[in-house]
Amino acid sequence: MAPFTWRKVASVAAIAALVSVGLTACNRDSGSAGGSDRPTVVLSLSTLNNPFFIELRDGAQAEADELGVELQITDAQNDSATQANQLATAATTADAVIINAVDSDAVSSSAVALNEAGKPIVAVDRAVNGADVASFVASDNVAGGEQAAIALAEAIGGTGQVIVLQGVAGTSASRDRGEGFQKGLAAYPDITVVATQTANFDRAQALDVTTNLLQANPGVVGIFAENDEMGLGAIQALGSRAGTDVKVAAFDGTADGIAAIEAGTMTSTIAQQPAQLGSLAVQQAVKALRGEGAADEAVEVITVTADNVGDFTK
Repeated sequence: MAPFTWRKVASVAAIAALVSVGLTACNRDSGSAGGSDRPTVVLSLSTLNNPFFIELRDGAQAEADELGVELQITDAQNDSATQANQLATAATTADAVIINAVDSDAVSSSAVALNEAGKPIVAVDRAVNGADVASFVASDNVAGGEQAAIALAEAIGGTGQVIVLQGVAGTSASRDRGEGFQKGLAAYPDITVVATQTANFDRAQALDVTTNLLQANPGVVGIFAENDEMGLGAIQALGSRAGTDVKVAAFDGTADGIAAIEAGTMTSTIAQQPAQLGSLAVQQAVKALRGEGAADEAVEVITVTADNVGDFTK
């Protein structure tokens, strides 16, 4: 995958005009995969049991409505086999497919089948490995991981033992956030990661995992969770120690994560913009359908702490 490049995103009005002139005319001649004048785009989500992906879906839907695109949304429920079946259906029903992979490697064969069927693919939030992708729309997760390390290090005074809660194994988001966190910690030799374990981006699993890790590592003063849901599970496990004896840094900037910062139980989160990710993914799918040079897009991430949390609650 080529590295991200930053560019000014075309205006909705401009893209809408291009769609009305180009795509609609084309579909009148040949018809879309869905049999209507509007292009059909399938948004294949890893899960809808997570506020982040609900916001991403809503952003995609709003953009699709604006551009006159029929958006079909599927929920893989964090199961690679379910996603493979849904993508096999999309190969016959969609003009283009946006994939938020359950597993970046496991989705490869389904993506190759879409390539062979001539369906443009846009990857969103997580990479799609082993296939041709017209665009990868994501936050800069490596940079975000570094920012999380700095925020946590500052919160614990640059010294002490920390725990890392990892996301779903095989996802680029988990890998890249972990890589960035390790890079950021390199500047703090007095901080030691004493335990690293997956909680699959899930709040309930993080509660159980954190409870067990804290029993084995009672001297921990910091926790990095690779998403807000796991951070919130860690906070539950910590009880009154959250934000006082143990600082919790997370990633996503969901409403619940922001509320935890306001409450003082979460020290920081790296705010993504999931609605913008969804919107950009639809824009790039439209560009791919028109042969207009779809390309990678990176969405800025912002460190949120008690100092600036008010900017995110307005």
